[in-house]
Amino acid sequence: MNINEIKQVLIEQLKLDEVIVNGDSSHFKIIAVGEIFHGMSMVKQHQVIYALLMEYIADNLIHALSINAYTPEEWTRYRNINGF
Repeated sequence: MNINEIKQVLIEQLKLDEVIVNGDSSHFKIIAVGEIFHGMSMVKQHQVIYALLMEYIADNLIHALSINAYTPEEWTRYRNINGF
C-alpha cells in the first residue's frame, strides 16, 4: 500500500477536503481534514478512518497508523498556531 492509495481511499470515501499521508512501507501518519469530523469524538474519528483501511491492515499492507483528524476550521487554527 502506498501513500497515494491511502489518500485516494480516504478522499473518495469520506469526501475530505485534504489528506496528508506520510510514511514508509507499512507505517503511516495520516492527517485528514473534512466536515465529516464535526462533532465526532477522537475515538469516533479514528474508527471511521480505520474502518476504511481495515482490509489493508488485515492483509498486513498497513502495520501501523497515526491519525489526526480535523474539521476545516480546526485545521486552519492548528496550522496558524503551529506554522504548518
